[in-house]
Amino acid sequence: MSDAAPTREDFCYRHPDRQSFVLCQRCGRTICGECQTPAPVGVICPECMRQQRAEAPRTKPRVFGRIQSAAGRGAPIVTYSLIGVSAVVYLIQFLTGTLLTGMFAFTPQALVVVNEPWRMLTSVFLHGSVLHLLLNMYTLWIFGQLLEGLLGRWRFLVLYLISGLAGSVGVVVLGSPTSWVLGASGAIFGLMGAFVVIQRRFGVNLTQLYVLLAINLAIGFLPGANISWQAHLGGLVGGALVGLIYLETRERSRRGIQIALLAALVVALVVVAYYVAMWKLY
Repeated sequence: MSDAAPTREDFCYRHPDRQSFVLCQRCGRTICGECQTPAPVGVICPECMRQQRAEAPRTKPRVFGRIQSAAGRGAPIVTYSLIGVSAVVYLIQFLTGTLLTGMFAFTPQALVVVNEPWRMLTSVFLHGSVLHLLLNMYTLWIFGQLLEGLLGRWRFLVLYLISGLAGSVGVVVLGSPTSWVLGASGAIFGLMGAFVVIQRRFGVNLTQLYVLLAINLAIGFLPGANISWQAHLGGLVGGALVGLIYLETRERSRRGIQIALLAALVVALVVVAYYVAMWKLY
């Protein structure tokens, strides 16, 4: 008795010249050894494997899931991120000695302002000691939670960065060309300045905040305090200006004007720093 001739179903559906008797567990088609992917039970073909992967639930690392969940709840993600970045940068400072500080701290010398203007901003993320870092981050945590929810995440970040830049410009205008400054104090005073401007428009009693501001500004004038009151004052003025811009352009129809005014403020700060630094040089 002769064997029956093989039928079309006895050949791999992807390779018609390869005989096989193995079937895909999902679709039942014949597949050769090259087309087989092991499954919990039997094997499956390439098309079913792609479909299975597409249908599988997408998983994310737990940390990203928590961040996304917190963002959805309206948590002050930018505030937490700024605190985290500042803490990591200080750790790198601690491990590298003076290397990072020497590369990114700010001194209001004309050569630095002209050739390395980014130092006016990078210095905001550097700190001179653990106590310096903790005091600034605690204040950032307090005002960040208030303002980030009020302004929105991107506007809050812009406020923080412009205030930090304004603090450095304050050092250029009012400070000594030989001084070195670092720290988030100017940016944090900018948050206070914006908070005052916004809350005044809402008719809130700000007596306690005025006292807090006066005390912190006065500390910078104490002998041996080693605190840059120039950065505090510059950041305070810069933050107040940003807060005023936000107030006057808060309607959605004026979003373009808001962006243009913020950009103009940044340009004005950089120009002032450049010309004052060059004037002091000569």
